[in-house]
Amino acid sequence: MDWIWVLIGIVLVLIGIIGAIVPGIPGPVISFFALLILQLKDTAPFTDDFLVIMGLIAAGVTFLDYVVPIWGTKKFGGTKMGVRGSIIGLLVGIFVLPILGIVIGPFGLLGIILGPFVGAYIGESMGGQNSNVAMRSAIGSFIGFITGTLMKLVYSIIVGYYFFVNIF
Repeated sequence: MDWIWVLIGIVLVLIGIIGAIVPGIPGPVISFFALLILQLKDTAPFTDDFLVIMGLIAAGVTFLDYVVPIWGTKKFGGTKMGVRGSIIGLLVGIFVLPILGIVIGPFGLLGIILGPFVGAYIGESMGGQNSNVAMRSAIGSFIGFITGTLMKLVYSIIVGYYFFVNIF
């Protein structure tokens, strides 16, 4: 029966890592569930304290993922239009460009990185900001997005490490 839990956990770890990059998928939370699934093995590998700490970190990282891009955009003088543009740019970079056959770099990674930046700039420009303000906002949104994504990705990879080290 243990192999079923391990298989489900592997799927959750992989989805969690993907979700750390793709918006709309709560990567850290899904990764954390992989640890919980592993607890269902005949011999539970993690202590309760470890799981509580990892759960709190998952919640914190998920919360910060929403706050950091907004903070970055505002810190650099941006508005809600810049944040919205950043999100739309990310979605275009991830989903629309590959559908159109435009895959920039491996797996559209460049679209994922440049999408929020371009989207924030366009959003601020549409909101009536001059090009200097729009560029600062785009840079702030980009830094905030990258910071949030890196936090989620690092957490999900660390969870994956603990998961794979404790499979057997």
